[in-house]
Amino acid sequence: MAAPGRAGPALRVPLCALLCLALAAAARGRPSPVKVLSDGMWRELLQDEWMVEFYAPWCPACENLQPEWEKFAEWGEDLGVNVAKVDVTEQPGLSGRFIITALPTIYHCKDGEFRRYQGARNKAAFINFISDEEWKSIEPVSSWFGPSSFLMSSMSALFKLSMWIRHGHGYLTENLGMPVWGSYAVFGLATLFLGMILGLLMVFLADCICPSKRHRAPQLQPQPRKQGPESAHLLKNRYEEQEGDEGDISAEEAEGKEGSRRDSSPSGVRQRPAPRAAPLQKS
Repeated sequence: MAAPGRAGPALRVPLCALLCLALAAAARGRPSPVKVLSDGMWRELLQDEWMVEFYAPWCPACENLQPEWEKFAEWGEDLGVNVAKVDVTEQPGLSGRFIITALPTIYHCKDGEFRRYQGARNKAAFINFISDEEWKSIEPVSSWFGPSSFLMSSMSALFKLSMWIRHGHGYLTENLGMPVWGSYAVFGLATLFLGMILGLLMVFLADCICPSKRHRAPQLQPQPRKQGPESAHLLKNRYEEQEGDEGDISAEEAEGKEGSRRDSSPSGVRQRPAPRAAPLQKS
């Protein structure tokens, strides 16, 4: 039978191991203070103050940043800031809005204004950035290229479409066993079909908005109004007066032409009479 003094140290080692495992399990079971954002939660970034990290699971730099980001998130409630992260491989809409070209990328969002954080990547730097309001020294992203602009909204839709095509390609090749060239052929035919439908729709809309001359309705010309007997009598008198004036003018023109002909003819030239000689006087 073992002595009591020897049994005490032998039992301490398993107890310490169990205590460590319990603490580790409790730490794992505790919810993370970092919020996980999705494409559907985009509107929440337009309110209050946020610090958002864009990361990817395969990125080593992102893995090194996670412990510091978790520690900073524990101070979020005291600082009045929401600390969140976005997985760019699962949320293409948000990554398209911010045009993420490097990982990890951190953005500061406050009341619809977005600024890119480019300071040190540690807990103290993050806390000072919020508590000392260092973000005010950074110029916000232009409204034309901001995440809430129409341009970036269109870019977000394109990123979502590309992710949908990627998932569709994986489903056709992996789940249905279709060859790669077959998947490309399916997407190519679908693109041609959609292009034809959109082209016909645009032609139809253009024809409705700006119809061609052949299809335009004939314009009705206004009919002359019926004239009363008094107005017809006045018009008749004016017509007779105009005819009389034209007859007088034609008679005067004829007389003028006839006189000019007489003056221009050689027989019509008048000769002066020769003076008669004075009679001779007889001496």
